Amino acid sequence: MYRYFLQPQLDVLNNSLIGYELLIRQQVDGKWVLPHNFESIPIDIQADLIARTAQKLMLKIGSVSFNVNQRQFIDPTIAQAIIKAQVQIYPVNLVLEVTEEVTDKKVTNKQIIDQVRYFDEHGIQLSLDDIGTGVNTYDHLEPILSYASEIKFAMQNFRQEGREDEIPENLKFWKKIAKQYKLRLILEGVENQAEGDMADDLELDLRQGWFYGKPHLFKLDGDTF
Repeated sequence: MYRYFLQPQLDVLNNSLIGYELLIRQQVDGKWVLPHNFESIPIDIQADLIARTAQKLMLKIGSVSFNVNQRQFIDPTIAQAIIKAQVQIYPVNLVLEVTEEVTDKKVTNKQIIDQVRYFDEHGIQLSLDDIGTGVNTYDHLEPILSYASEIKFAMQNFRQEGREDEIPENLKFWKKIAKQYKLRLILEGVENQAEGDMADDLELDLRQGWFYGKPHLFKLDGDTF
């Protein structure tokens, strides 16, 4: 069984909830765990979960987002399921967070751009996740930045790579890029007051992290666990 755990995305300047990131989990032996292989989860199951979850939330939020890798982003079967889900949850916006996960088949910038244009026709937005780490460097992302709606800076990735000291300067750089390309910049992985203060100093208002709310199980109608 699969369910989404929700983590809030906030605009701290206006003290408002702007959306949720949907984090899929699998129930195994009575516990909710990360699936071993995200690509093995049938997309129709994910799309149904997205629709059912968002429909219960639609009076509270403006958007829901969830992760796909580049190969999933351009897959036509997945696209149809995602578009169907967007129709069901309108006027809530669906945001696809394309991760820095390396896939077995290379995806070209042209394929990404063509798919963004297709999704645009259906009100679905592109978010570039994990900027500044892994393969999601500026040079790698630059050709597609003007087609995105949002970028996300994951501080937890810098911590895992032992690069905490680089976070402030990197944030200044990506804030400049966000302004240049007219993108939303969401700072994720905010875990304590000191990091919240740093975000205040840098005037980064859109945030996500345990300091503002841990992911929590969202029950659907009929759930008894």
